[in-house]
Amino acid sequence: MRTTLAAAATAAILVFLPLGAFAVGSDDSEPPKPTETITECEEGLVWDEKTKACVKPEDTSLNDDQRFRAVRELAYAGRHDEAMQVLAAMTEGETSRVMTYRGFLLRQTGQIEAGIAAYERALALDPANILARSYYGQLLVQMDEIAMATDQLAQIRVHGGAGTWAERALQTAIKTGVTYTF
Repeated sequence: MRTTLAAAATAAILVFLPLGAFAVGSDDSEPPKPTETITECEEGLVWDEKTKACVKPEDTSLNDDQRFRAVRELAYAGRHDEAMQVLAAMTEGETSRVMTYRGFLLRQTGQIEAGIAAYERALALDPANILARSYYGQLLVQMDEIAMATDQLAQIRVHGGAGTWAERALQTAIKTGVTYTF
């Protein structure tokens, strides 16, 4: 079934919804404001606010929250490969949030099978990860698997996500077919 789903997803067109939205797990609903990571740093480097310099994502002066903010900013800028490199520098290991980000980035780069596996791993680690469920559900919408996406929406609600961005984004995607690409 995954092969069929992956083939359908590969053919799906990713559509940008120009409304404020969580960009890969952020706390706020606004797109990230560009920082020096985008405006000053060379490809593959991340701005370190403490040292006021561009550093490699693996640099020990960065913590994982700073790396996540860089991943979010790079993903929003469409620099998915760089975002994936920063994600690979995460020190917290294969956590649910890392796997959610990995699934999102893989989805955005057309690696549907791997994206599905990452979302499923995120949910195995934390069934209450409503962001993973929302992004996974949006992928299912792109694949025209509306019943499966609706199941993810129900699970978002079961896990206390009623009224959240995760619920609204997936609900909108199910109704309109339009998904978030940031």
